[in-house]
Amino acid sequence: PDLLPTCNGEITTMSFLQDVVDILLQYVVKSFDRSTKVIDFHYPNELLQEYNWELADQPQTLEEILLNCRTTLKYAIKTGHPRYFNQLSTGLDMVGLAADWLTSAANTNMFTYEIAPVFVLLEYVTLRKMREMVGWPGGCGDGIFSPGGAISNMYAMLIARFKMFPEVKEKGMAAIPRLVAFTSEHSHFSVKKGAAALGIGTDSVILIRCDERGKMIPSDLERRIVEAKQKGFVPFLVSATAGTTVYGAFDPLIAIADICKKYKIWMHVDGAWGGGLLMSRKHKWKLNGIERANSVTWNPHKMMGVPLQCSALLVREEGLMQSCNQMHASYLFQQDKHYDLSYDTGDKALQCGRHVDVFKLWLMWRAKGTTGFEAQIDKCLELAEYLYNKIKNREGYEMVFDGKPQHTNVCFWYIPPSLRGMENSEERTSRLMKVAPVIKARMMEYGTTMVSYQPLGDKVNFFRMVISNPAATHQDIDFLIDEIERLGQDL
Repeated sequence: PDLLPTCNGEITTMSFLQDVVDILLQYVVKSFDRSTKVIDFHYPNELLQEYNWELADQPQTLEEILLNCRTTLKYAIKTGHPRYFNQLSTGLDMVGLAADWLTSAANTNMFTYEIAPVFVLLEYVTLRKMREMVGWPGGCGDGIFSPGGAISNMYAMLIARFKMFPEVKEKGMAAIPRLVAFTSEHSHFSVKKGAAALGIGTDSVILIRCDERGKMIPSDLERRIVEAKQKGFVPFLVSATAGTTVYGAFDPLIAIADICKKYKIWMHVDGAWGGGLLMSRKHKWKLNGIERANSVTWNPHKMMGVPLQCSALLVREEGLMQSCNQMHASYLFQQDKHYDLSYDTGDKALQCGRHVDVFKLWLMWRAKGTTGFEAQIDKCLELAEYLYNKIKNREGYEMVFDGKPQHTNVCFWYIPPSLRGMENSEERTSRLMKVAPVIKARMMEYGTTMVSYQPLGDKVNFFRMVISNPAATHQDIDFLIDEIERLGQDL
């Protein structure tokens, strides 16, 4: 109650915020200190019992509020720690953090130029630059920052459906034929989730076979399109993946673009994870053909290390998002304003309230330049190659697929000494399945590092190492290998 807007609240407010900033700065410094834990793990019931988290009628003192801040950070996962390898989004960028603080202080909404003038212009500039990097002439087209890759993919599906059947906006799915979409069996679950949300249905998403490296097989795509048409279904979208979640595979975009052109189907590229490689002269060939897509998802909060959340959907045809989504709400998008209405971007979004996600990316891009992002991305890919070279012939390791990984995903099994001499058998498989989960649980209890694992198809639990934090070094990779061996030796 002593803080602003209380009269004479300035001094209390300044000292309170100064204390908060001190807590945050200590946390930031700790995040990069390798001698600190990545995680101070407690089971949910322990954390619930250890502290009082309940909401009360009476206010707490500011001292208690500061204590709440400290406690929350004490048990937070240090996602910026150089040994946190668990997710596709890792690292803690200082300029990005500063930008996020500024965005929160400005606390405005992205729907109109009227209330977010600079932010709206920066979104315009940044999206155009990203479209230029995709390879669309002059950066032409449209786009929006959305609350994550899943929503960006859903936008693509929404716009592709509208492009083919504009009447669906007013009349709904009952007015149009049965639609089908195609994506690879290794694609992100959000493609099916979007189909469910849009009333297209998950059964209408046809999964295309992948080769042993996890890339979509174009001949299978064409076969399934022809099959669907023979059954009287209407193929309306192919979602190709540039950087799959588990293997980090890049679908053959040129071959897919040829098929989409032949059958007049919207081509979407889900580059949520792999899109960042467009920043690298050395690696962007992996996305050859992306310029032929109708839409692209690209998440700077993954490979480019922008703080969460920052996901862009880019669309090649201008004006389509607007006609697909606009509702002409007269209390927000008045047509008789005194400035250029094309900067009122809110009516092309699904959301009304929309968080400012662009400023972090824009400010980081200013601070690093494209070459800075390039160096950071090249470094992460080099670290992945280092890990691959280190374990591919090392005793106790088996690679999940042959050959050098295309992205920073390195997928492998750790084989404890007790399983090394064993023939391939059901018993070996069922024992191997339990290895990664036990090592992961031990990692979290010791708090030393985190790396994710999963099964895939007929392959039992394996580690999926991903690197997107430029703070990581060769020593951190060495540490991870030693740690896996230390924690898995006795299994």
